Amino acid sequence: MGIAELLREVDGSGEFGVWLGRLDGVPVFEHEAETTHYSASTMKLPVAIAMMRKVEAGELALDQPVTVHNDFASAAGGRFGVNPDEDEAPATWEKLGSEVPLGWLVTEMITRSSNLATNLVLELVGVDAADAVLRPGPSAIRRGIDDLPARAAGISNEMSPAGLAGVLVAVGNQDGASGDYLRDLLAGNQWNGEIPALLPAGTRVEHKNGWDTRIRHDGGIVRPPDAEPFVLVVCTTSDLADADAQKLIASIALVAWNHRHALGDVR
Repeated sequence: MGIAELLREVDGSGEFGVWLGRLDGVPVFEHEAETTHYSASTMKLPVAIAMMRKVEAGELALDQPVTVHNDFASAAGGRFGVNPDEDEAPATWEKLGSEVPLGWLVTEMITRSSNLATNLVLELVGVDAADAVLRPGPSAIRRGIDDLPARAAGISNEMSPAGLAGVLVAVGNQDGASGDYLRDLLAGNQWNGEIPALLPAGTRVEHKNGWDTRIRHDGGIVRPPDAEPFVLVVCTTSDLADADAQKLIASIALVAWNHRHALGDVR
């Protein structure tokens, strides 16, 4: 079964987007790849990239102390806080009121998808700097996680498969210590129910996923030991049960894996 057939099986149940290609940035398969979805936690990768740009510029340092707090400026004005009941990464919450290194926060943001850590990093980096990582294109970062006043005002973070793929291609080709750092962060992701799920054990997958009500996304660089790396992004906004959305993404990744020696043959 090919990717197109997998997508036909869920036709009518929501919006699905796919981008598949190699690290040269040329797609071999696209389906609604320019259509944006609510980004969920996929926005955390551009935040990490923007942070590393500021580290390289000497504006931030990975070892600088950051006081952990839960009070942030809303993109719509006023203040907001992260809902701890919707944050599945407890370690940052255990540090409330204390200082931790910025590098520790970004690790929690990517590997555990901590919402509180994300807003702390984004506060230092700035929304504009994070959004600039996605330009040009329709994807956008406009606010922090759980910014309910902004959400009520229609201010949202959006991600297209092509937009996330472009970011991954850039990370995959980035030279130097910053590139190594970002790739290792993505490889340390501890939520592996989508792209890595059906691949051979031990396969290196540098990926960032995201989920919310009706939302399940994953995008990553897959590095087979016997073939060139490939980039896959799948975004789903649908009425599928969450486990079924995860299975769909995992199945698409398996199709790509099975064509890793001739990726252009994917249909």
